[in-house]
This record gives sequence, C-alpha cells and structure tokens, in this order.
Amino acid sequence: MTGTEIFDDRKTRASAWFTELRDRICTAFEALEDAQDWGPHKHLPPGSFTRKETRRASAGEADAGGGVMSVLRDGRVFEKVGVNISTVYGNLGEQAQRSLTARKEIPGLEADPRFWASGISLVAHMRSPKTPAVHMNTRMFWTPGAWWFGGGADLNPMVEDADDTAHFHAALKAACDRHDPGYYPRYKAWADEYFMIRHWNEPRGVGGIFYDDHCTGDWEADFAFTRDVGAAFLKAFLPVTERHLKEPWTEADREWQLVKRGRYAEFNLVYDRGTQFGLHTGHNPEAVLMSLPPVAKWP
Repeated sequence: MTGTEIFDDRKTRASAWFTELRDRICTAFEALEDAQDWGPHKHLPPGSFTRKETRRASAGEADAGGGVMSVLRDGRVFEKVGVNISTVYGNLGEQAQRSLTARKEIPGLEADPRFWASGISLVAHMRSPKTPAVHMNTRMFWTPGAWWFGGGADLNPMVEDADDTAHFHAALKAACDRHDPGYYPRYKAWADEYFMIRHWNEPRGVGGIFYDDHCTGDWEADFAFTRDVGAAFLKAFLPVTERHLKEPWTEADREWQLVKRGRYAEFNLVYDRGTQFGLHTGHNPEAVLMSLPPVAKWP
C-alpha cells in the first residue's frame, strides 16, 4: 500500500471507532434513563437520543464533511447530554493554521493546507445537583505533514466528593497505564492546567486527563491508546452517576448547580480549543455549541 492508501485505511478505522463508541455510550445512557424510578423526575418518560446530521460549511459546493449530533433532552437522569461524532476535511484557513502551528510545527502546512479530522465529543448536564456533569472527547487529526491524536475526560461536580474523584481518576489511570506509566501523570497535569477558568482562578471541576498533539510515531500504538481512553469513559462515569441517583437534593443545591453551569459555559466559550477550532473552520455552530448547558445562572 502507498502512504496515502495506508492513511486512508487509518482514517476509516478511526472514524468507525468513534461511531462505535458513540453507540456504546448512547445505549448505556438510555439504560440509565429506563432504570431511574426515584426522584422528582421519575414521572417523565425515559429520555432517548434523537439524531441530526450536520454539515461543515465550505466555499462553493465542495464536500467538507460533517457529523451526527445525538442529543437527549429533559430526561429523568440527564437534563441535556450530547454525544456528537464528526469527520471533517478540506483546507485550513489562515486563522486555523496559526492556531495549530502555535502549538507545534507542521511541515508544509502553508503550501498544502489540507486537513482531515474525526472524533467524538460528549458533554452531559445532569438533573440531580448531586451527580457530576462530565465531558469526554477523543479525536484524530491529519495533515500531509503530520498526524496526531487528542482527547481526554474531566469530571465536573457541583460539590466535590472524594470517592467520586478517586474512582474517576483511577479508571482513566488504568487506561493510561496499559500503554505508558508516564501518560497519566503527564496528562493529568495537563488537564489540571487546561481546565482552569483563569479569569476566576478556579478549576472547572476535579480534572481528569487531557492530551493533544499525541504522536509517538507509532500510529497503531497511539490509536490503541486513544481507543482505551474512550472505552474507559463508561467505567469512570457510570458508577459515579449510579451512586447518587437516589440522593435527595434541595432548591439551594439546584441554585448552586446553575451557578456552576455558568462557569462551565464561560470556560467553553472563552478557552476551549474544540469550540474555537469548530467555529473557525465553519462547522455547524449547533454541533459546536452542544456542550453548553440548557439552563445556567450568573449571580
């Protein structure tokens, strides 16, 4: 196979994995909805995902790729959760090129600005203030001069629970340790730095892992690592959610949840790389902004 054919196969495999992971997560989340028989929202029909195709805008009639939004709203457990997949391609504009090359050198990008990117992105905002919100994404990025993986997951409780934090981090650490014992401490530290709301000087949550520009030169090994990070998500998040499903909460708890959601929205609009990249490259803004909560407050 030629180099082009090899990467065409790799792109197909990566995109297929992100779709498979989406299906696993949506099935598990709908099962949580079906099982919830307690609390102020038990009378609601169990939430289910609706899907909507999105397209990336491009100059002229050129195909620039797109994705599928899977969104569950107003459920018993989830107030809003989106699990989006996308595969986009085309040419990077000047602003997107500057953004990428500010982090790493990409040989030949200015002369040949083609790119391809595929990934999965998830954000869940919960009904109960006792159950943490959560984010996860993994992705592959390719240009003719470089390729890499990125992703991670982080937990966003209204009030930290030490057992939840320990469990969530342990699941991510186990996924990292299967590949390199240095990955977890490195990518945990990166998450602690990245998920900081700098204008408030406070963390967005209790962290997790974050990585970008991950390329050891061994595509198979790096893809396997990214698959394991994605597969670890349900192991990390489901037990945390199930622990709190029948805990009572007050209106004061709900008010604090809405304030914390406001902070979450600020981070995503001001600092999040994925939001900025999606908007700068013309992807559907509804899909890019799926991460925003349905209701929030600023005191």
